Amino acid sequence: MKELFIILLSTILVNNYMLARIMGTCPFIGVSNQFDTAMGMAAAVIFVMSLAAAVTWMVQYYLLVPLGLGFLQTVSFILVIAALVQLIEMIILKMSPTLYRALGIYLPLITTNCAVLGVAVINVREGYNFIQAVISGTGGGIGFSLVLIAMAALREKLNTAPIAKSFQGFPLALIITAQMAMAFLGFSGFNLEKLFGL
Repeated sequence: MKELFIILLSTILVNNYMLARIMGTCPFIGVSNQFDTAMGMAAAVIFVMSLAAAVTWMVQYYLLVPLGLGFLQTVSFILVIAALVQLIEMIILKMSPTLYRALGIYLPLITTNCAVLGVAVINVREGYNFIQAVISGTGGGIGFSLVLIAMAALREKLNTAPIAKSFQGFPLALIITAQMAMAFLGFSGFNLEKLFGL
C-alpha cells in the first residue's frame, strides 16, 4: 500500500510529466489560455492516462511479450491511445458540445501527447504490476492536470495585467512554465518514505 502511495505522489509532484519530464507541452501551452477549457482538458487527460496505463499494460504483458512482439510496443501503444482518445471525443461531443468546440484541435492532440505515451512506456520500463501501472497513470494525469489548471489560472489573471507587448502570449507562457518547473524542482529533494513515515 505504501508503495502505491509513493508512486502516486511521485508522479504528481516529483516526476511530473510536464514540469520534470517535459512531456505534453503542446496541449499544455495551447489549452491553458482559459480556465474552463483547461478544466475540461484536465479531466480528459486524467481519464485517458489512467485508462491508457491499464490497457497498454495488458497489451504489453498479455499480447506482445507472450508472442515475442516487443518491437511493436510503441506502435501498439499509440494505437491504443488513439482509440481511447476517439472514445473520449465521442463522449465529450455527446455530453458537452460547447467544451468539445472549446478544446478544438487540442483534444485530438491527446493522441500524440507524449505524456500519455510516456506513462505507458515508463510503466513497462519500471516493471510495474497492473495496479502500480494504473496508479502511475492516474498520478501522471493528476499531476499534468494540476499544472495545467494552475497555468490557466495564472494566464487568465495575467491577461488583465499591464505586460509589455513583447512578452504577451507565448513568451509569457514559456516564462511561467519555467518558473513552475523550478518550483516543482523543490519536490525532487523529498524522501517520500521518510517524509510520510512509510
